[in-house]
Amino acid sequence: MSSTTGPLKGRLTDSVKDRRGLGFSDWLERLDRPVTTYYTLVAVTCALVAFGLVMVLSASTVTSLNESKSAYSVFFSQLQFAAIGAIALLVASRLSVATWKKLALPVLVLGLALQALVFTPLSAGEINGNRNWLDLQVVSVQPSELLKVGLALSGGLILNAKRKQLGRLGHAIVPYVFPFAALAITLVLLGNDLGTVLVMAAIVAGVLFTAGVPGRWFALASAGFAAVAVTFVVTSPNRLGRFDVWLGRDTDPFGPARQSIHGRYALADGGWTGVGLGQSREKWSWLSEPHNDFIFAIIGEELGLGGSITVLALFVVLSLACYRLVMRTNDFFVRVATAGIMSWILVQAMINVGAVIGLLPVVGVPLPFVSSGGSSLVTTMLALGILLSFARSEPGCAKALAARPSLVKRSIAVLPKRRSRR
Repeated sequence: MSSTTGPLKGRLTDSVKDRRGLGFSDWLERLDRPVTTYYTLVAVTCALVAFGLVMVLSASTVTSLNESKSAYSVFFSQLQFAAIGAIALLVASRLSVATWKKLALPVLVLGLALQALVFTPLSAGEINGNRNWLDLQVVSVQPSELLKVGLALSGGLILNAKRKQLGRLGHAIVPYVFPFAALAITLVLLGNDLGTVLVMAAIVAGVLFTAGVPGRWFALASAGFAAVAVTFVVTSPNRLGRFDVWLGRDTDPFGPARQSIHGRYALADGGWTGVGLGQSREKWSWLSEPHNDFIFAIIGEELGLGGSITVLALFVVLSLACYRLVMRTNDFFVRVATAGIMSWILVQAMINVGAVIGLLPVVGVPLPFVSSGGSSLVTTMLALGILLSFARSEPGCAKALAARPSLVKRSIAVLPKRRSRR
């Protein structure tokens, strides 16, 4: 009997694979494709934003009803910001890496200028003890969110220009850390927003570490930053109260500990499977900020441990996609700026979740993509648009995307062909 060879054997092998499914090696081969990072970022962003909209709708109904006589006011506001963020994401993803290099310093300078305006009559005043908002009449915005984008991009630009001198302390910190990053952090600190400062410090650290700044300098910088943070805590009765709650010294359920206690009540009530979407009891004026800083508690209460782990898993996948982009790109600017954006989103998520579960003190930062808040949602979607732009520059990605047929062509291809009449 003659053996099957040539094209026929290849077709038979493909037929067997189609029947049996892809093997592990086939999946690894697919994951190694140049478009993997791009499509992973798209999928995770869509999943997080959609999930966030659903949970904002569920968590905010009671608050919306009390404040505006409509159960959907907070949701519709968040939906509008999601639409704006989607436009920002699409525009950002279509810009080239060269364009983002040109925009890096202007974005940072614009952020600094807007942040300085919070100390003028344009300020929205103090919100939860923080002076970090601008009142533009139509909407209030948080300029520090734009500063996060500026710090990541400018870090990539400046350190790329100094990459050969980063072993020397002066070249490593000037002019990125001093004056730009130091000025940005100082302006936010003057507004008493310690939570945002922690995230901004994480961006700076992520940028410097990825650029290759020697690790011994991080120990000195960490000691100095810790001293500043402790000073701001001990000089603020509000922050001292939050630390007393975190350390277990204050357990008054009707005082400063109320939010933390009811956040853990929500997680405990959710158990393994949750009480059901929309069925939260803690959102009925028991838990403060159920649709904002403590939305993770509502997720745990309504969707249980499975829902909580799903959210965390999405952030893990996002981090892996960013790490893949960092490792595969040949552009130093892209590598450093991506690390800055990754540090921003992941550290902010860890601070938020850590505060809800009691692992960290409450410092008032939202859960990226999920919590209610226009400034946060739009800027994080803008940041993901920048990452998509970077992913398109990954070797082979742009060519592979251009070679794929459009959605319209694929739709037409599956339509049944009309039989010709003879």
